[in-house]
Parts: sequence; structure tokens; C-alpha cells
Amino acid sequence: MALRLVVSVLLGAGCGAATTAAHTYPAQLETLANPIRQHRLVHAELTVTGDPHAIAGSAFGSTWLVPATMTSFESVAGGPTVRAHAAVIGFGNDPTWRSVLPGQRLAVTARLTPPQRADGTVAVLSITESPRRIGRPPWYQLVAARLRGGLQAACRGLPAAPGGLLPGLVDGDTSRLDPIVHADFTAAGMTHLTAVSGSNLAVVLGFVLLAARWARAGPRVAALVGAATTVGFVVLVRPDPSVLRAALMGGLGLLALALHRPRAAVPGLAASVLLLLLADPALALRLGFVLSALATLGLLLFAPAWRDALRRRHVPRGIAEVVAVSTAAHVACAPVIAGFSGTVGLLAMPANVLAEPAVAPATVLGLAAAVVSPISPTAAHALAWLAAWPCRWLVLVAHTTAGAPAAVAPWPVGVLGAVLLAAILVAAIALAGHRTARRLLLVLVICVIVGAAPVRWVAGGWPPDRWVFVACDVGQGDGLVLRVAPGQAVVIDSGPEPTAIDGCLRRLGIRSVPLLVFTHDDADHVSGVAGVFDGRRVGAIGVSRFRGTGGGRARIERVAGAHGLRPFPVPAGWHYRAGMLAVTALGPPEPMTGTESDTNNNCVVLRAVVGSVSILLTGDAGPELQQELRVDGAPLHADVLKVPHHGSKHQDPGFVAAVAPEVAVVSVGVDNDYGHPNPGLLSRISAAGIRVLRTDRDGDVAVVDTGHGLAVARRGPPPGRQPPADRALPPAMARRAGRSSRRRRCPRTGPSAAGASVAGRTGGVAGGCDAPITPLGSAVSIRAGRRRARMGP
Repeated sequence: MALRLVVSVLLGAGCGAATTAAHTYPAQLETLANPIRQHRLVHAELTVTGDPHAIAGSAFGSTWLVPATMTSFESVAGGPTVRAHAAVIGFGNDPTWRSVLPGQRLAVTARLTPPQRADGTVAVLSITESPRRIGRPPWYQLVAARLRGGLQAACRGLPAAPGGLLPGLVDGDTSRLDPIVHADFTAAGMTHLTAVSGSNLAVVLGFVLLAARWARAGPRVAALVGAATTVGFVVLVRPDPSVLRAALMGGLGLLALALHRPRAAVPGLAASVLLLLLADPALALRLGFVLSALATLGLLLFAPAWRDALRRRHVPRGIAEVVAVSTAAHVACAPVIAGFSGTVGLLAMPANVLAEPAVAPATVLGLAAAVVSPISPTAAHALAWLAAWPCRWLVLVAHTTAGAPAAVAPWPVGVLGAVLLAAILVAAIALAGHRTARRLLLVLVICVIVGAAPVRWVAGGWPPDRWVFVACDVGQGDGLVLRVAPGQAVVIDSGPEPTAIDGCLRRLGIRSVPLLVFTHDDADHVSGVAGVFDGRRVGAIGVSRFRGTGGGRARIERVAGAHGLRPFPVPAGWHYRAGMLAVTALGPPEPMTGTESDTNNNCVVLRAVVGSVSILLTGDAGPELQQELRVDGAPLHADVLKVPHHGSKHQDPGFVAAVAPEVAVVSVGVDNDYGHPNPGLLSRISAAGIRVLRTDRDGDVAVVDTGHGLAVARRGPPPGRQPPADRALPPAMARRAGRSSRRRRCPRTGPSAAGASVAGRTGGVAGGCDAPITPLGSAVSIRAGRRRARMGP
């Protein structure tokens, strides 16, 4: 037995090494490696292998990412045609990419560059011209495109949330999915529903085989019908890794059905995973493939026993099936998800149990709508309308779960976090088999819930409820966060190093960044870019039109390229909207040269509106840019001002008055060498009745929309860090800082925006404490009466 195990492991390792070497061999050939290293401009022929998708938007159009296989190329400067079969990623700006289908052959002119990730891609192609089509795509891709388009057309008359969700459930098309719905699904641990995988294929195959049984078809006929359905399903949703795994597993299962071997499920899973990895070793690096295989393994190993255990306790069969399936899949995937994201979804299991009954009817009805759409658009719309009702339930479950306190808890990231959670789950499963241990475990869970939930509901913790803007404590630099939806935010600048901005985003529970904007290329604004990407999906990156000279832009482009993104310039007048957030670029109107600092005076100035709160984000705008915006009549007025250039003394005298904010936030590092912030500037701002907060003294700073006015919350600096010297503060502020520095802890209670006490707490994420929410104004919030008053401490 031991010898068989050793031989099996050695055989698997040998096969893996051989296939990996075979896939990476083309990249080592000098005929291909030299042109890539030299960034050569070439004429190339490609075969598109996946749907092109937009990765950035700007006034200059969208950038499209195109997965493809390069079959040949020749240098534009002349030379022989080189034959190749290499996986590449192309980037192009031409709008015709929108209509390109998988399987289409193309001729393009592009510049070859080395890949940034070890994912099997041989080269990155920067496509400079419109693609020229060679022939037509395969007929089955044309049919699939028509069905996908028909489903989208059938959903157009539906409400935005269910209408955008339905195509995601059926074929994985999330192009119209509302950002808030996406954020809710992420927070609730339900994103797998829109990433088409084995569960979707299982629903479709189950329906087809049930219909075949109802028609009294034999095992071989049912297997043939199931095989045809599997092939059609893969073509419709595109052959993504999890879909391929599910299709191959389903094919082996159907073969077992035809051969009267129904118990070959686990060997079938092992065989399908092995065959796919032999065909494409890069699949082992894709999270979706790993989670899909683990979820299926959990269903096969755990679900039957747990279902039978529930049935023995007189749980109805249908409920027992749903609970067992959802729990088994979640337990199998939880360690990998925790290690990858640094979070544990505490409510993901009950959310998926509640969602499970709606998935099958939504998927089957949506697929039926897609199939009949070429024949009868009216019937397709009717079926989509019916499918929208279970989709509404899914949206409601996700929204309710995402809004619950402690829906997501922080967890150690990386291999350690994954192994730790796996050990805890294994121990819990083992103990669950003993009655006494099971009772003790149940009592412990109840005690934790009963003891922690009221504290979480009353105290709030960090981040405060209804926050709209946070200035992160990233040291001497800017790292600003604008809320879009739960778990989703736009980030402006990333600070001087990755750890600080990553920690701030983790404390806020941000897992998705649809837009990352760098106001300019200085290191204290861009060097932390890798921290924004750590465990998060970034949708697009905007940069200043003025390229700095310090290497910051190269750093941005390097990290962006490693994640398949290309930065786009942000011009004056550019608009962006997502969820509750709207952003407008105010300047600079035209490039400025010959100023004291051209880099600072060409930084992107943004005005953001989150709900009813307006925020002016000024980067390091110098006095020349400030004056030009003020004189040109730009809409500068805002409730919150991010003070330009970390509170430098170089300011346009009339700028703050033109903005007329209620809150001024200074993003600045402790004991910096630049004398930031300037005491005279802070004195003038405070004298105008404007509340001033500083990240060096207050830590992370949040602005809260209470519904009745603005409030602010300060998380406090980490333990052991001294506040700036009192000499750098105006006298009144210095006295308050002196009182604060003598406290050993943050105040335990304080007035909340609603008038109730809000408990602060230490701990949570290591360092700092959660200061209470402080309303603006004395008796009445300033926003409520629109009057100016002296701010409280």
C-alpha cells in the first residue's frame, strides 16, 4: 500500500513537471524570447481564446484585455515569419474589441513585452491598431453569442438588481451587475453564484436527466442527452477553469452512469482535476479552479453523511439536503478563502443555506429564456420575468447578510491562516461526533454570539456605521478611501509603502476597489500601490496626465501590468459613478509648466459626492493650481476638504474660503522633515470655525453621514506612537493634545452622532483604538442648520 502511494505521488509529480516544461518551452526559444526582451513591434496572428473585457474607462475610451494564442509573428522592420503556439494577453483601445468572439482569428500590429506573472502567459501584446479579422469565428461561438445577447435583451426591462444578476447566474456575464449587489454578494460569501461552475452545471444536468427519466429514457440515452447538454453549457458560458473541471467531471459521471458505475464520483473528480492540470498546469494558480475542486470534494465526502445525520434527527429531507450541501461546500472552501482574503465570513453559511432554494429555479428559467430568445423574444422576456423573482430573493439575502454586524471577521492571511482554519474545522468536525463535546461546542458558540453580538451592535467598533470617507494613517503621504458599497470603495493614492494602506483597507473591510486614482507620481502617493492589490480586485487605475520624473509612474505601470491593467490619464471634466459615489475631475484644466513644482500643480483634483456628502480631494495641489481653479470658477465648495499638500505653508490665500468646508483633514506623517502641517495654516482654518483632523495625531479619520448631519470618528494612533510636539499646534489644540497624551487609553464612551453613548475599544486590528463618533457643532449638527459654529474637541 505504501509503495503504491509513493509510486502514485512520483508519477503525478513527474507528469506535472513534464507538462509544465512543455508549456513553458516556447518562452525559452530564442526566436520568441529575443523579440519579447527587445520589446519589438511585430505583425502577429492571434486566435482569441476568451471574451475581451473592458478593464478601464476614461474620456479616451476603454482598454480591452484579450486572452489569445499567438500562432505566428514577424517584425515590422522586416525578417522571417516565426511560427509559434504561445499563450498571450493583448491590450487594445479599439471599440471593435467589444464584438470579437472566442475562436476568432485576427491579424494585429502590437509591441511584445515580457509577462508580469508566472501564469503560463508567454508575452503581453500592446496592440496599436484596429484588429483585422481573418475568417469567421466557429459556428457554435456565434450561436452562443446570440443566446447570451438574447438573455441580456430579455433582462433589459427588469429592475436593475435582479436584471443584472440573472445573466451572471446563467452564463457568468456580470457586465450589468449592480456594484452594490456585487459588494453585497462578496460580503455575504455568495460570489460563487455568479462565477459559473459545477453547481450551475449540476442544476442544468439534474433538470435534463430528470426530464429524461420522466420520458422513460434508458441510461445510455440519458447519458447521451446529458453529454450534449454539457457541451452546449460549456460553449454558452465559455470554458473557464471551473466550468471545464465541472464538465469533465460531469462527462466522467455520465460515463459511469452509462456503464452502470454510479459510485465512481470521487475517482472521477480526481481524474478530471489531473487531466485538466496535465493539459494546463497554470490552472493550479487560479483560485476559481481550486475552490471549484474543493467544493465538489466537500459535496462528495461530507454532504451525504451530514444529510443522513440530519435525517436521523427528523429534519425534513429537502431542508437536510440544502443544509448539508451548503455547509459541506463552505467548510471545504473556507480555509483557502480565509488564507487568500484574510477574512472569514461568519454568516456565509446561513446565507448560502437561505439562498440555495432560489438558485435552481433562477438558473433553469434563465437558461430557458436564453434558449428561446432567438425564436420568441416575448417568451424569453416572460421567462426572464419569472426568473427575476428568485433573483430578488438572492439580492435580499445578500443585502441583509452584508449589512449585519460582524458578517465578516479578520483572519491571518496566507498559508498560516489557511492551515489554522483548516485545523480548527477538522477539530470541530471530529468533536461533533461526541455528544458531550458537541454540547460543549454548542454552548461555547452560543456564549460567544450572545456575549459579542450586543457589544458589536452597540459599540459599533471600526469602521463606524454610515462612514463615507476615510483618510488612512499611512504616514507622510496620502491614502484616501471613498465608500461605494459594503466591502467596496474607490481609493485615491496609496501612501509611501504597501503595509499601511493595506492595513487601513482591511480594517474597513474593503475587498473590491473598482477604481484606484493616483493624483500624481510622487513616491508618498504611489509607492504603496501593491498594498491596494493585496487580496483585492482592482477594476481600473487612473493617473495624472503629467508624467513625473521620480519613477513613480513606472512603479504604477509595473504593478498594474502584473494584474492585467493599464493606467489611463484622468482629464479635467472626467466623470465616474458607482453605487452611492460620483466623482468629477476638476483639474488641472490645462497642463501647467514653469511653476514652483510642475508635478504638484498638475496633480488630479477630484470632487466626490458620497450620498449627500461632498468631498474635495486636492492631492498636493500647489498655490498656482489652487488659484487657477478658484479664478476659473470650478465648483470647489465641499463639506469636507483634504487639505492640499499635507498642510504645507504654500497655499493660495483664498482657496480654503472658496471651498468653505465643515471638516478639514490633513494627511501627514509624525515628525516629518517638511514642517507639515504649517501651524499658521491650521490656525487660520480653525479660526474660520472649521473642524481640523490630522492622521498623525488622530490615526485613521472617518467622516460619517448620520442622516441628520456630518460627524467624525478617529481611530487613534497605534500604541507607542507619540503625537506630534505641542509646539507644532495652535495653543488651543496643543492643550487638548496634551490632555489626550496623558491618557493611557482612548475614552471608553463619548457622544455619538445620534446622541447615544458609543463605546470605544482597544484591540481588533493590532494597534490603535476606536474613538467615539463626534458630531459636528454643539447642540445641532452643522449640516442640519447650515450654520457655522465652533467645533467641539
